[in-house]
Amino acid sequence: MIRFNYPDGDHCYRALHTVHAIFNNPEGKLIARAEKPDRSDMYEFEITSFELVQAGVTLI
Repeated sequence: MIRFNYPDGDHCYRALHTVHAIFNNPEGKLIARAEKPDRSDMYEFEITSFELVQAGVTLI
């Protein structure tokens, strides 16, 4: 799993195989590209950071 942290302080988790890229855009913002939940396409969203989360580990 990957935990994405958003600029507003919120976060989400995504399965590793659904994430296709993490990069800096031309403005210098950190962007993640992932599959839509219905797997029909990709979308990009701004993040402040990310971390790989090991299976079975609980984050508080």
